[in-house]
Amino acid sequence: MKALQTITIAITLLYSANIFAQTEETKDATSYKAEAFGSVSSGSTTPFWMVSNRYGIVPLDANNGYLNAGVFHQQHLGKGFHWSAGLDLVAAVPRYHNVFIQQIYAELGYKSLLLSIGSKENRHSLWDHSLSSGDMVLSNNARPIPEINLSMPEFTVVPLTKGWMQIKGDFAVGRSFDTGYLEDFSNGKQTYIKNVLWHHKSLYVRIQDTKNDFPLSGIVGVQHWAQWGGTSSDPKIGVQPHSLKDFIRVVCGSEGGGDATLSDQINVLGNHYGSYDFKLEYTMPNWKLAAYYQHYFEDKSGMIFVNGTDGLWGTQLDLPHFPWLKKVVTEYLVTRNQSGPFHFILFDHDKYKGPGGGGDNYYNNGEYKTGVSYFGRGLGSPLLTAPEYNTNGDIDFKNNRIRSWHLAFEGDLSPMVSYRLKYTLMNSWGTPYGPFRNNKRSNSGLVEIKYRHPRLQGWEFTGAIAGDTGSLYGDNAGFSLSVCKRGILKSWK
Repeated sequence: MKALQTITIAITLLYSANIFAQTEETKDATSYKAEAFGSVSSGSTTPFWMVSNRYGIVPLDANNGYLNAGVFHQQHLGKGFHWSAGLDLVAAVPRYHNVFIQQIYAELGYKSLLLSIGSKENRHSLWDHSLSSGDMVLSNNARPIPEINLSMPEFTVVPLTKGWMQIKGDFAVGRSFDTGYLEDFSNGKQTYIKNVLWHHKSLYVRIQDTKNDFPLSGIVGVQHWAQWGGTSSDPKIGVQPHSLKDFIRVVCGSEGGGDATLSDQINVLGNHYGSYDFKLEYTMPNWKLAAYYQHYFEDKSGMIFVNGTDGLWGTQLDLPHFPWLKKVVTEYLVTRNQSGPFHFILFDHDKYKGPGGGGDNYYNNGEYKTGVSYFGRGLGSPLLTAPEYNTNGDIDFKNNRIRSWHLAFEGDLSPMVSYRLKYTLMNSWGTPYGPFRNNKRSNSGLVEIKYRHPRLQGWEFTGAIAGDTGSLYGDNAGFSLSVCKRGILKSWK
């Protein structure tokens, strides 16, 4: 695909340039966290906003709990070098494998560049981490995939632009480790690819006056993700192409070779998807207003906007000095177009003009049945119902044609008490190839209160109530309580 090849070349050229700047200072220390969480629900599952966008830690089954403990290290070495490492363990019930490693990583940085190896929770989306319904490509909904990632994680000034242009981005390869989970969840009745390989890259350009004399700024970015390689659980299909040449095909978005499936020879090797991200911000001393749009795509038809306005539309108002209201986020997510109802895989582009796509079936793929998921949770927006909700052992997404409205607030009720409110109205129509007989609707909400006392340094107490109503997730109400302690084991300054 020429568009993906252009994206790849642009990202590679920028990374190869000698563009360095010091990133935001981090505390040189070895720190720890320890958390205990428990929840009860009236239904068979945990309410939607109590389980979603929690990095896959909270179990979906109702009446659950977990213990979480982690140790993290950050230290500067001088001359622009810095390194960090982390180990984060979880013990949760009820779920597949009650004890697991949530994060384990090591990082080495030089000024604005960072090399990371391992699985680490990602917080680099342009949308608000705690209030957004979720990035469509990579939200904080699922467990992190182990990978090797070379990145420029913070916006860095481009030389010769007088500080007006900044860039950030990444280039990564990874691998799934959820084969055991898939065997257990599907009861061995589904065909899927084991040990899926991943590749993703991103590039963001921001135009902003770093002297803060001009209030308007803008960001334009692109994300490209791909699944490839692995071995099918069906021995008749077997090992998927995974050579170095195949990796280059995946990076460039090219069609597969002779050992690839017919679909991958006609289209591109592997399962590809991504987004164009746009954001405008207007900043004043006492407030900031942002408007954004994330245009999701799965193939060329989406990349040239044949799928219309599909994507995430949002606004965010920041009021840092307001006494009880700090942030307001409103979002509208629509995925109904999907480039039309049908996909013409054998479309004759020479005879008929146009992209010939359609029926994009977001987050699903013919070869990579698990689609955009890891351990059953969607990597992107949780509003497209994850495979974990399937009760028959199917491992694909059954609900990806939706229209939703989302509203969220957060603020401080006092110096010791903060709150977060989220409400989402979802209308769902199933998938292009498996529509619901009647569209399903859900109302999902969350009220969360956090308490911190100055005499209890590092302690945080959180209580939440959440609920769902409607035909999509049923009528359900739940309550959760967590206690978390964070602190410094040793300071290195």
